[in-house]
Amino acid sequence: MTDKIYSVTQLANDLGITPRTIRFYEDQGLILPQRAGNTRVYTHRDRARMILILRGKRLGFSIKDIKEFLDLYVVDTTQVEQLQLLVGKVRSRVAQLEDQLQAVQASLSELREIERLSLEMLSNKGVDMPSA
Repeated sequence: MTDKIYSVTQLANDLGITPRTIRFYEDQGLILPQRAGNTRVYTHRDRARMILILRGKRLGFSIKDIKEFLDLYVVDTTQVEQLQLLVGKVRSRVAQLEDQLQAVQASLSELREIERLSLEMLSNKGVDMPSA
């Protein structure tokens, strides 16, 4: 299975993304497909890299962060440096998300209070709002 070759369309369909997405990451230097004549062909390794790229983007990592991580994978066969970098980036991203969560919770609390006060004022004016 490791010698399977994909066209851009096959790889895109396999990963549930568009060929344009694959070409974007190729333009960013994150994947480097081989060529069969004028046709790009993607290997099992390219597919694995795309899975890592998509996961990194889904988790909110920048292209630069993902490229740094993937580049280390090639250079550091022990993966120690790569794992250390990953732990640092993950900790940083967790901290960012926790800050965002606190901000969202504060906004929700404030919005609920505004809603409560507005409903109370409407009720005092004899107007009832339907439940949400």
